[in-house]
Amino acid sequence: MSGCLSRLWGAEDGVSAIEFAFVAGILSMLLLGLCDFGLGFWEQMQVANAARAGAEYAVKNGYDTTNIQTTVTNATNLAGIQASPAPSSSCGCPDATTGVSAATCGASCPDGGTAGTFVTVSAQVSYRTLFAWPGISNPITLASSATVRLN
Repeated sequence: MSGCLSRLWGAEDGVSAIEFAFVAGILSMLLLGLCDFGLGFWEQMQVANAARAGAEYAVKNGYDTTNIQTTVTNATNLAGIQASPAPSSSCGCPDATTGVSAATCGASCPDGGTAGTFVTVSAQVSYRTLFAWPGISNPITLASSATVRLN
């Protein structure tokens, strides 16, 4: 009996299968995480594209809240995407730190230019991860905005 146990203790047959079983679980989790967060990143790009599409509509056709919102929702095939908050228009001067500083339309800007009309378009969608990941809320709100000058 002791000879059988000593042979069993020293046997190396099947060790690689056991090692693979440990490593395969970790590799599977990494692959699933890569797919899940890759899909989330792709949806974030789609949300950014929808906001830009709404801003491009404003540049081409002027400020029209309803049509800009329709453009945002139709810009991508993501279910549940919405133009939220609603598009807004304001007068201001371009500013390197804040983007747009408030000013009266037609007034002089600090850089020597003239204050113009800016439109900000936002888009958002709710993304639900494929798996529940520790420390990450589910669903996640993906949001983006784009600001353009009309004149």
